[in-house]
Amino acid sequence: MSSTDFQLTAKTGSFANKFQTIRRWPVIPLFVVFFIVIVAIFAPLVAPHHPLQADFEKRNVPPAWDAEGASDYLLGGDHIGRDVLSRIIFGARISLLVAVTVLIAGTLVGTVLGIAAGYLGGIVDEVLMRLVDFTYAVPFILVALVAAVVWEPSLMLVMILLILFTWPPFARQVRAETLQLKSMDYVSLARVSGASGFRIAFKHILPGVASTVMVLASLQVGSLIITESVLSFLGVGIPAPAPSWGNMVAQGRNYISTAWWITFFPGLAILLVVFSMNFFGDWLRDKLDPRLRQL
Repeated sequence: MSSTDFQLTAKTGSFANKFQTIRRWPVIPLFVVFFIVIVAIFAPLVAPHHPLQADFEKRNVPPAWDAEGASDYLLGGDHIGRDVLSRIIFGARISLLVAVTVLIAGTLVGTVLGIAAGYLGGIVDEVLMRLVDFTYAVPFILVALVAAVVWEPSLMLVMILLILFTWPPFARQVRAETLQLKSMDYVSLARVSGASGFRIAFKHILPGVASTVMVLASLQVGSLIITESVLSFLGVGIPAPAPSWGNMVAQGRNYISTAWWITFFPGLAILLVVFSMNFFGDWLRDKLDPRLRQL
């Protein structure tokens, strides 16, 4: 084998190894999420302009690479001359804040109620599961519209609404897992040894459902970001002029034919985050589920 063939084989092998690494590990999704989190945390340092600063001379100015674009507005300007890139960067803060806050609260409430329903059974299980069914039956968008009429749209209102409709999937899944785990031998031994119900539930059952909760939580992040964006798009979410991805898309819909970048780039940010979290959730499910890990 010549030196040229050897180098070509080595490069091919190196490329194959990198490709296998990307396939086996969520490198790209984690990079996207990590990048957006860092950008959101350091938004005042990263953003080239203040998100509310308007320059009417740059209304609907195209992105910088366009012949008519402005060099200091990399992704263009919106309908009143604000920098689209800066608003996307600060909008990441709001979207991640809503997703993390709602996810923590919904996960805690759903997990606790799911363990209680599965372990206690009886009337407690019946009441909690009927509450879950009722929550699923109520149209979320209609409730959000009514709430926005009764109360002024605000960040707190959005988070409360999302928390009220986020915990049921956790409760139902955790309850199903708890029904299986409470009949296991190690739980029966703990009960015979005199352990209290509280200790059994959170010392022996909770670790058994932790992997399921982690997977479900990772898959819920994308849904929460989309839901917040939909509420902001409908005008019942984050109120203007706060730079939310959803209301940025809503504000640009009237200029889609003349200034497509106002809507396109915030929508692209939503797409990237949701796809990345869904791919990460799928990978996490495959890794934590021993039945899938054996395939």
